[in-house]
Amino acid sequence: MSATDGAVYGSREVKLKGVGDRRLPSISPNKALTDTRFSDLKPPLSDPVLEALTEAGFEFCTPVQAATIPLLCSYKDVSVDAATGSGKTLAFLVPLVEILRRATSPPKPHQVMGMIISPTRELSSQIYHVAQPFISTLSNVKAMLLVGGVDVKTDMKKIEEEGANLLIGTPGRLYDIMERMDVLDFRNLEILILDEADRLLDMGFQKQISYIISRLPKLRRTGLFSATQTEAVEELSKAGLRNPVRVEVRAEAKSQPGSASSQTLASSKTPSGLHLEYLECEEDKKPSQLIDLLIKNSSKKTIIYFMTCACVDYWGVVLPRLAVLKGLSLIPLHGKMKQTAREKALASFTSLSSGILLCTDVAARGLDIPGVDCIIQYDPPQDPNVFIHRVGRTARLGKQGSSIVFLSPKEEAYVEFLRIRRVPLQEKNCTDDVSDVVPQIRSAAKKDRDVMEKGLRAFVSYIRAYKEHQCSYIFRWKELEIGKLAMGYGLLQLPSMPEPAIIAKNNHFSIRDKYREKQRKKNLQAKKEAQQQEPKFQKPNKTPKDATTVMRKKTAKQRRASQAVEDDDELARDYRLLKKLKKGNIDESEFAKLTGTEELL
Repeated sequence: MSATDGAVYGSREVKLKGVGDRRLPSISPNKALTDTRFSDLKPPLSDPVLEALTEAGFEFCTPVQAATIPLLCSYKDVSVDAATGSGKTLAFLVPLVEILRRATSPPKPHQVMGMIISPTRELSSQIYHVAQPFISTLSNVKAMLLVGGVDVKTDMKKIEEEGANLLIGTPGRLYDIMERMDVLDFRNLEILILDEADRLLDMGFQKQISYIISRLPKLRRTGLFSATQTEAVEELSKAGLRNPVRVEVRAEAKSQPGSASSQTLASSKTPSGLHLEYLECEEDKKPSQLIDLLIKNSSKKTIIYFMTCACVDYWGVVLPRLAVLKGLSLIPLHGKMKQTAREKALASFTSLSSGILLCTDVAARGLDIPGVDCIIQYDPPQDPNVFIHRVGRTARLGKQGSSIVFLSPKEEAYVEFLRIRRVPLQEKNCTDDVSDVVPQIRSAAKKDRDVMEKGLRAFVSYIRAYKEHQCSYIFRWKELEIGKLAMGYGLLQLPSMPEPAIIAKNNHFSIRDKYREKQRKKNLQAKKEAQQQEPKFQKPNKTPKDATTVMRKKTAKQRRASQAVEDDDELARDYRLLKKLKKGNIDESEFAKLTGTEELL
């Protein structure tokens, strides 16, 4: 087979670019696997690695593993584009261990031989634990997990005392360690792996990635792995890889019935066992439709994606208060939680046979959570590339799964947008006889101020995130129906002022938790005192130095309170301008100019 030909493995098409003729594996009865055993790969894998694979229950390769492992083991750089859930982690862990095994002499304690970089703490931790059975087959090789959430000095002390030969972590923490520590020796590094490479760049890690690569030897093996290949990844591939082989694995899915080519196969970027649907409904009907879906899938394992951390916090408080969801396990997870809380939430959901995970895109990439049956995207992602990563948490390795994304009638163009990107969706009709849960949500807000405050913050955070959507020509925040959205969040009134001002206006509500209520009143009093302590007399023509001196004389609490007032004023101005835009008093370009958001429109 020529270098640019394709081969179909069950429901997968694999394309190799930049490599000579190679006989590829044939079809296996399991559509997610080939009939090639790990023991059949050439060059052959070592006996300890084969034993570790057998003990873990792996006998046959997936297409991406069958194509990638021989290439990396043959000292070729690879750029791998494969659907999520296709087995990419083993595709780079197995050759990494084989390459380290071939080292002529055991590495010294601080001699780094390999490095794996991934965008999130959860994914790095998962890779680290998956790697343990294989790393244990190597003598004198110490793997170290380096992620945020713990003091960097703790990691540095551990490296000093125990050494580190394989670093697995996030770009930020690896950058800190490499910049602060001179004890680590990277001169003999054999292999670098960038997992979810597109996300590494999207999250703004270009500086850290560039620095890390600049510290590594050029004569090394490098692998880029992702479910989506963006222009930034292509540029990184050119900079960090030497004559890379491009491995592309695509799922094959039947075209929708009624189309001109209904009998043909269309290439798809999503797993073959995944059933994709969209549900079109108004913003004020979304909570009721969501509850209906959760009740119908109460015996299943479900992940619900929201756009912001504040939204996860809010629905994580509201949903357990609904009588119809009593008894269901509801677990929130987002990036602003403490690291220990994030780890506990993920471990709890992983151990459940049925339950619901409420999360942001922090849990969208690479995580292999067993038994997930359904993905619900309550809010479409800001970045359209994240869509396939979200739905890829289910239907992994040939299993079946379903996914539903909520869209308003004005967002229907998103369906055609995804179809063009080889992600076809089928329409799901709203359930007509669902009970309205909004009154229950509003009742919860009246009883507990904490619910009210979280609802307001979630509402404001959603509007801000919607405003920055990358598909702004589809998700036009100017056409967002604020009234229906506020009703869908169960707010007690339609906001006409910034969120903090609304909270102040409703001071007769209190938080159930006595300690938090006491703290709230204390913060409110401190804010009032800060406002009262503003200097009554100011010298004319103050220099910047004088202004700095005045600011330094205030306490930290006073400065925070003063900043909060400024934020309130700015948000109030944005709301006033938004009302003018809705009434037609100003046009969109003028609004963008006044709010400094020209580049978003």
